[in-house]
Amino acid sequence: MKGVRGERLAGEFQKEIHNIINNKVKAKEPSLSVIISVTGADVAPDLKSAKVFISVYDTDKARAEKSFEIIKENAGFIRRELSRVMTLRTVPELRFILDTSMEYGQKIDKLIYGLESKDERKD
Repeated sequence: MKGVRGERLAGEFQKEIHNIINNKVKAKEPSLSVIISVTGADVAPDLKSAKVFISVYDTDKARAEKSFEIIKENAGFIRRELSRVMTLRTVPELRFILDTSMEYGQKIDKLIYGLESKDERKD
């Protein structure tokens, strides 16, 4: 959703969904990973749907994937809790998308660091 209202709504959705996941969903599902971050939200102009970008940080890859699946399974619960917090006529259908940009950034950092190390060894 473009425009000032859309950006403001997306920011509010992001903040509230983060609170719901970290408080209510974690209480309901204790097997969730410790660090779950809502990195973004993109709300459709008609407020019918929203893409919610989630990053899960965990040392155990399998537990991180399971945590993301738990969040996807609880999309209806999160939407219901969101409707209680936000005063909107309609609360959009939530589609959760795994955000891997942090992992990609770490990979690039390692590559750059590796190149710098090789340059230092040549000198």
